[in-house]
Amino acid sequence: MGKEKITIVGSGNWGSAIARIAGNNVKQNPDMFDEQVKMWVFEEEFEGKKLTEIINEEHENRKYLPGVALGENVVAIPDIGEAVKGATVLIFVMPHQFLVKTLDQMEGKVTKGIRAVSLAKGVEVNGSDIKLFADIISERLEISCAALSGANIANEVARDRFSETTIGVRKKEDGDMWKKLFTTPKFRVSIVDDVAGVSLCGALKNIVAVGSGLADGLEWGNNSKAAIMRIGLMEMKSFCQEFFEGVKEETFLEQSAGVADVITSCLGGRNMKVATAFVKEKRSFEELEKEMLNGQKLQGIHTAKEINTFLKARNRVDAYPLFTNVYRICWEGKPAEELTDGL
Repeated sequence: MGKEKITIVGSGNWGSAIARIAGNNVKQNPDMFDEQVKMWVFEEEFEGKKLTEIINEEHENRKYLPGVALGENVVAIPDIGEAVKGATVLIFVMPHQFLVKTLDQMEGKVTKGIRAVSLAKGVEVNGSDIKLFADIISERLEISCAALSGANIANEVARDRFSETTIGVRKKEDGDMWKKLFTTPKFRVSIVDDVAGVSLCGALKNIVAVGSGLADGLEWGNNSKAAIMRIGLMEMKSFCQEFFEGVKEETFLEQSAGVADVITSCLGGRNMKVATAFVKEKRSFEELEKEMLNGQKLQGIHTAKEINTFLKARNRVDAYPLFTNVYRICWEGKPAEELTDGL
């Protein structure tokens, strides 16, 4: 068999951190992986220069992950067709708002039967139907797609602060390849047979993080924050087990994708920080996103809206009061002070 050829679809903060890990690990496993790691980059200018040129000449994504060397074998490519050509392993890591449009550009350009992993945090909702992005990728491209999620703040992972993550796989034999591609002494990978649980935890924890940030903005203190985190984790678990078959309880309680990711997102994630500013500064999320996130996207408020649309269609809004209150505060003008009503 030939060597695995890696393409990363996305190049933001988290995408660049993952590119660094993959770029180092392919060199450590030359019998399994081709040394070059391609990274599709949405072309834009930064400080008067094309971002792809900066990455390829300086081996650093100075816009989204400044101060971190990516390695000379990570190659930025602005054309999606060229980036995925010949790839046998695809790593999707981008804001979920852009994933479907990116898949539109990839159809017919990807070899059927290759493997992928989704790091995108979100779900697609159409009325009473809900789909995981790992499933959408699998169906659209006719490939097998795993899911990766965990307590992984990108800047910390990129600087080799000890972290854990969880990968949900469909085929047990795929786990060995993913471990070799992602594991480092400071980035520990666990493999579970639970694509849905890992995917949903990655999406839903962002709603909880927004709730945590709203409480911080109100200066309610640590007791309230802990309660929101616990209630949020329980709503995550209930939602997954109510609407998806085969989700494992241990994914929530024993894996980084579950309780650990809730903790880190509520303590230091972008959704928490922007929600705090939303309360304190009384400005719109759109304005705060542009000012605070350096081109990154806020995902928790959009996931809250998508989940609320789904719950309304299923007549289950009242069963998830934290998810519902976060949605109403972010989108309907409900006072932040009513965050805990009905919990």
